[in-house]
Amino acid sequence: MRAETTLNKYQAFNFRGLDRVLAFLGQDNSSGSSGRFIRSLGIPLAAVAVFLMLWSALAAHVQTSLGQLPGPAKVWEQALALVDEHQAASVREAAFYQRQEERNAEKLAADPNAEVRIRPYTGAPTFFDQILTSLVTVATGFLIASLIAIPIGIITGMSHTLYAAFNPLIQLFKPVSPLAWLPIVTMVVSAVYVSENPWFAKSFITSAITVTLCCLWPTIINTAVGVSSVDKDLINVSRVLRLPWLTRTVKIVLPASMPMMFTGLRLSLGIGWMVLIAAEMLAQNPGLGKFVWDEFQNGSSNSLARIMVAVLVIGFIGFALDRGMLALQRRFSWDKSAVLR
Repeated sequence: MRAETTLNKYQAFNFRGLDRVLAFLGQDNSSGSSGRFIRSLGIPLAAVAVFLMLWSALAAHVQTSLGQLPGPAKVWEQALALVDEHQAASVREAAFYQRQEERNAEKLAADPNAEVRIRPYTGAPTFFDQILTSLVTVATGFLIASLIAIPIGIITGMSHTLYAAFNPLIQLFKPVSPLAWLPIVTMVVSAVYVSENPWFAKSFITSAITVTLCCLWPTIINTAVGVSSVDKDLINVSRVLRLPWLTRTVKIVLPASMPMMFTGLRLSLGIGWMVLIAAEMLAQNPGLGKFVWDEFQNGSSNSLARIMVAVLVIGFIGFALDRGMLALQRRFSWDKSAVLR
């Protein structure tokens, strides 16, 4: 009713062009390939173009302690510079290992029984190395959290008694910021994870556990809600057929609760990615967060542009992770006709 009133007001002023735009945007289904092309590609590209123009126009009027706020051109320039730095670092790393191999070959030629070893490269990680570190960390924390949260969500959704037992703990720890856990996690890992030849760095373990703690709650809650919302008729049929508990869970409960479960997983992954960047900045652990903090402390004329590159990369990776989870949901969902966004 409100939408019709607004449309009537526009028509009263004879805004025919605006009427056509509103009518086109209000259509649920595009007619023809041209309409689908405009919706899928044209409108997003137009929105990005408008954003870049506004960014370029407004950035020219903002002055900071490090100079003018960088616009799209300056950010693109620094993005290319980061690519060049990564390529140069890769060349230095390859040369470093090649020199070691040549020296070791000379030692073995002089003495076949000589002990040789390859020292790891100790150069500063590049921007792309930091990206890879953050991706591995968030994937590890998210997978651990999923392996814990999904079974808990299933059993709490299927049992009122277990729900009553777990719910106070969930409601108690859910509002706690994961960054509040960071000092405790850091001290516990430092005290427990003691080894002369550790498989993983303590910074990696600390960041991964922090991500795990923040990824638990959305998945647990949404999985429990999805399981408890399964059609009772399906549960009654499984009881009539005397299906075992495991068969009933796999064949009936999981497929029916899949949409809510994946909603929780998507929320968990998004939150985990955001928290990881903040944790890396706060704890100075390797990753994109540390890159942003180091550039902020550097204070050079290019620091703001490099930070903007990192911000855009963080946003793009977050978007890609969400789309990946959406594709995974489409792959495992039994209802292929469901509209997923």
